[in-house]
Amino acid sequence: MPKVSSVIVPYASYLRVYEPLAAFPEPERSHWARYARRPGRPSYQDELRRSLADLVPTPPVPVPVHESSDAFVLEADGVVCVCPWRTRLRGWQALGELAGQLPTPVLDAVLPPVVRRQAAADYEEWLARNPDARPWIRTATWHVPLNWFVLVSDEERCFERCAEGADDVAGAGAEEPSGAGAPVLRYRTPMVQARRRVARGLKALRDAMDEGPLIDGLVDVGRWLEEFHPRSLVELDYGGLVHALPEELLDEDHSAADVAAGIAALRAGDGAGAGEAYARLVERWRAVRERQFSN
Repeated sequence: MPKVSSVIVPYASYLRVYEPLAAFPEPERSHWARYARRPGRPSYQDELRRSLADLVPTPPVPVPVHESSDAFVLEADGVVCVCPWRTRLRGWQALGELAGQLPTPVLDAVLPPVVRRQAAADYEEWLARNPDARPWIRTATWHVPLNWFVLVSDEERCFERCAEGADDVAGAGAEEPSGAGAPVLRYRTPMVQARRRVARGLKALRDAMDEGPLIDGLVDVGRWLEEFHPRSLVELDYGGLVHALPEELLDEDHSAADVAAGIAALRAGDGAGAGEAYARLVERWRAVRERQFSN
């Protein structure tokens, strides 16, 4: 596949679900089976560049006209698993969240109201025909949501200081045309394990505190996981965040271990221990998010 650009596009993290081919109906299953055999599949950087390129024209194109036929692919225990991009669906969903993230004058300058209204109408019409649609990928910018770390364990952590010559950071066995040589930090876990950790984490949190953002986020991600095949794989990938953080900070980042320690402390009635773990997490991710506003 030709390079879209040599520019690295930061700074997003990803939560992905890879489903086995058997989870897809025909003819989609055959499409992904053929796709998985393709050499040089695109990377997450290519997906980001395409999305940003659509915002350059006047008027901008906030959502692709056609759904992507690309995916991330990995093989586990001899089973090919696929994570479709579904860029169009995710674009609509991201557009719906922008109003709460940007001041109205800025939002109107980037995406005029008429463009947003048309995109919203298109989404409503599409959703009426596809009521069960859901994305295989969740994205966060300038941080990793703490509830994502509940799904994985420190033992599943994979940190590579240099990914040159290695597989794509999405685990797809794809070429990484612009990110080669960048660090990689990711976790992968079986779906059944991720669901079990969500259930245990929710019980510990609800036994120790009232409803709050962490509980709400974990409930939301747990419901999302229930939509997928039980033999799927779940991947938490730092993605473009590795371009914003020094390698030594990535090497020292064991956020999943801190989350697990905090939940274990809550389960044991150790409020002080839970508070210490939470403080480490808050301080670490506050420092990351503050980089968004640095020159």
